[in-house]
Amino acid sequence: MCIRNTPSLTLSRQALRDVLTRNGWDGETIFNAELALMELLVNAWRHGDTTAPVVWFSLLDCTLRVTVSDESDALPQQRTPADFAETGRGLQLVSGLTHRWGVDPQKRGKTVWYELDFAS
Repeated sequence: MCIRNTPSLTLSRQALRDVLTRNGWDGETIFNAELALMELLVNAWRHGDTTAPVVWFSLLDCTLRVTVSDESDALPQQRTPADFAETGRGLQLVSGLTHRWGVDPQKRGKTVWYELDFAS
């Protein structure tokens, strides 16, 4: 099952939640998937200079893959922010919430993705 979605945070989260709920995913994993999606979308808006990033997710066998594509060639860098910094923890968050994540440079821009495995 593959779904291409709008750059709307609300609509993307709802579509993701609906698909995972229908397929029997547990609430904690759904929450983690939504939070990681929100982080990638916000990063695309803030750092990718893209007002309409493309959101795509697929559910193949027992693996969810979520991608967010933007128009910036700048690759994301996981940082270690100062203790009281208000930003800079996004990719740490994605890394902690998901099983795998990465970035694929494109001809124009990049695609940042994460994967979650179904917990049986």
